[in-house]
Amino acid sequence: MLIAGGEVGGVAGLDVRVTGDEVAEVGAGLGREPGEEVVDARGGAIVPALWDHHVHLRAMAAARTSVEVGPPAVRNRDELASALRRAAAAAPPDGWVRAVGYHESVAGPLDRWALDRLVPDRPLRAQHRSGALWVLNSAAVAATGAADAPEVGVERDADGVPTGRLWRLDRWLASALPRRALDLAGVSADLARLGVAGVTDADPHRTQADVDLLADAAARGDLRLRVMVMSAAGLQLDHRRRVVAGPRKLLLDDTSLLPHDELVAWLAAAHGAGEPVAVHCVTRLQLVATLAALDDAGGRPGDRIEHGSVVPAELRPLLRDLGLTVVTQPNFVAERGDRYLAEVDADDQPFLYPCASLRAAGVPVAAGTDAPFGRPDPWAAMRAATTRRTATGLPLLPAERVDAATALALFQGHPAAPATPRRVTPGQPADLCVLDRPLADALLALTPEVVAMTLAGGRVIADNR
Repeated sequence: MLIAGGEVGGVAGLDVRVTGDEVAEVGAGLGREPGEEVVDARGGAIVPALWDHHVHLRAMAAARTSVEVGPPAVRNRDELASALRRAAAAAPPDGWVRAVGYHESVAGPLDRWALDRLVPDRPLRAQHRSGALWVLNSAAVAATGAADAPEVGVERDADGVPTGRLWRLDRWLASALPRRALDLAGVSADLARLGVAGVTDADPHRTQADVDLLADAAARGDLRLRVMVMSAAGLQLDHRRRVVAGPRKLLLDDTSLLPHDELVAWLAAAHGAGEPVAVHCVTRLQLVATLAALDDAGGRPGDRIEHGSVVPAELRPLLRDLGLTVVTQPNFVAERGDRYLAEVDADDQPFLYPCASLRAAGVPVAAGTDAPFGRPDPWAAMRAATTRRTATGLPLLPAERVDAATALALFQGHPAAPATPRRVTPGQPADLCVLDRPLADALLALTPEVVAMTLAGGRVIADNR
């Protein structure tokens, strides 16, 4: 393919030749070669395609057949009841209702009995927006056998009766549910239209069946994105199908935090196997514990902090010295900022989802949307990074704002080095976006409408022209 008459690196009138899965040439007046498809860029910028550095692909696919039960779609108990009853009436043949995005601001904490009052006659599972908790109604408790499950994450009341609340039991719950086909083709198409050519799938637990599912979807052409998967050590990945291994992920919870020595041993084992680590840190305690352990275990290029929800200023020099990249979610400022201002401890509020101050301290920063727990739109995340305003327009740490070019670069890093920007240069993977306007104009808009075409590995995966 020859992409002709575009803007590359701020220079107008350049052509980009793609051969196989790489950029072969960049220059003016390259001319069409025999058999080569020509795309007229019409003066639009040709830039590295977006890479969402933190998503959950299977959950994204499952969310396409789920009902949203959290703000802003659902705001109170009446709206919750209405949404669930509509979903129950339209339930698939297996009878299950799957709800996502719940937050206590809607109708308080949920348990099986609260859900029974809303949907008593069909098995229902509702996921908290954090992703850490599923709540089952009584029909679902019976259908899954949760009452007899030995897993410690099955919450029980004082009499030993399951409350329907399942903590961090996604894998167990999936094994107890009827199997449904996952619409990875729909997820892939939606992201491609936004200019996304690749994603990092951040699930902490992975089996050979999991990566085979992605590889098979890629082979069928359903999954057209490039994918880096975390925690794939020891699994067979077919690189020809664009599924490659990423860092080893550790999911931390304050209530079950590993002792220091065990955390050091886990980090050392990953590094000893040649793997960088990606540690989930959404609280001050989790970040302190991780940095203390990494200080003892030693860092490795590619080590990451996922989320960096609370990063006190005094910890930033250690983040820098350990060579850690923070993969943050600026979209949460817009999506959840009002709740943060109302609920987060006052001592932590000055350090919520920092961006500009981390960069100023020499800490590399990249971004992911955490979809489906965040909106899967990197452009909305970019706008949030530049405005730092909540859904109601309140400022949330406006000093953490970055300019539009920096916000775009948060989603243009190398998958294995997410804060290192990719360039449109010969020899680089042909993961490209052709925009419908020069880059300066696109940065003023920061909307998906600027994406005219998306290429992943040299193949057109979305054509919005």
